[in-house]
Amino acid sequence: MPGRIDGSLPLHPLRIAVLTVSDTRTEAQDTSGATLIERLTAAGHELAGKAIVADDVDAIRAQVKAWVADAGVDLILSTGGTGFAPRDVTPEAVKPLLRREMEGFKIVFHQASLGTVGVSTLQSRAFAGQIEDTFIFCLPGSTGACRDAWDLVLGLELDSRYRPCSLAGQIPRLRDICA
Repeated sequence: MPGRIDGSLPLHPLRIAVLTVSDTRTEAQDTSGATLIERLTAAGHELAGKAIVADDVDAIRAQVKAWVADAGVDLILSTGGTGFAPRDVTPEAVKPLLRREMEGFKIVFHQASLGTVGVSTLQSRAFAGQIEDTFIFCLPGSTGACRDAWDLVLGLELDSRYRPCSLAGQIPRLRDICA
């Protein structure tokens, strides 16, 4: 039986930072980041930070490390830089920082994406993991991919009311509440 949201339980909002990796997008053009922000706030979570950085390993790492060090950030969603264009370096920037990789995320994301974009999902190097106690999900830069990631995967997994279990229970400040 698939999981479900248990409406009898309270929602424990996560504090989520959104990172857009792009050499070309401005705040006004950042539809992927805006989609993630709209989705996470509509779901009752808190926006803990928002940034746009260039497709540059050092710039990406600096922002990610700053949020990992910030006790006000539970989780990071990044968008962009996960393809095969020469400037796509998000995996190269973030993966060395991971203490654990969440292999299941990329599998579930690709299964969900297969249903919306077909075999074009092969062009994504989306991944997730944990840096210290902070989870990070690195998504493609397309608005559609961010919508699919939230609507088909993350929206449920990040909801503390999701049963049989939610990733919210692995956030340090919620471990005793969402166990």
